[in-house]
Amino acid sequence: MGRKTDGRVDFGGPPVMVVSSRPRTVEEIYADFANRHSALVRALTYDIDEVYSLCDPEKDSLCLHAQPNGLWEVVLPEEEVPPEIPEPLQGINFYRDAMLQKEWISLLAMHSDSWLLAVAFYFGAELNAIERERLFNLINELPTLFESVNEEKSNKGNGHSQNKSRNRRKRPSERQERILPEPYNNSHREEQEEEEDETLCGRCGQKGGEDEFWIGCDVCERWFHGKCVKITPAKAETIEQYMCPSCSSKRRRQ
Repeated sequence: MGRKTDGRVDFGGPPVMVVSSRPRTVEEIYADFANRHSALVRALTYDIDEVYSLCDPEKDSLCLHAQPNGLWEVVLPEEEVPPEIPEPLQGINFYRDAMLQKEWISLLAMHSDSWLLAVAFYFGAELNAIERERLFNLINELPTLFESVNEEKSNKGNGHSQNKSRNRRKRPSERQERILPEPYNNSHREEQEEEEDETLCGRCGQKGGEDEFWIGCDVCERWFHGKCVKITPAKAETIEQYMCPSCSSKRRRQ
């Protein structure tokens, strides 16, 4: 475990590579990326309990940041507008208790992967096509953060988790599933449409439009338009047990 100060963590050793204050070459940008990547891998694996405790939902909007010197920190968003570099995902503390910890970690990893790439190609804005391709190839040799946090689960799995994700797509009348499916065949289409027509969103009280995305709460068993609870189909795929905002709020008060 490294040294910690106000959410910052020092790995106890030198950074992966020496980086410049304003990386411009492929090598300098990759060094910056690798150091930030290393910091976030540590934050989302070995130091995840510390990150989790720092992300208090009662605090103001927080984000998980990584510095080019190998430190991670849970901090308030940058006040400077526009920021010096692209900003990581904000408000990570607000939905910490709305999902299982492993799902929250996976979501952080996916957004952090996107942020790392955004920073790298922000610095590489003036690179030519060949240099950008070389930078991406270097980056692609590292595992993504999402792969890193799910490595243990992937090693243990035998394909069961992928099958489970596919099998979660059922009609709203079947409690364990979240996403309204396509009909299995034409003979079931009319029956399914009748069931969907009777489903009202637990937030807005309205029916859904054609091909509307829904998500069901595993606690109160109500169904919600994804847009009403700010859940996208991609995010739903990472959630094993979803709690609607009302149930999540009740849980925090207990």
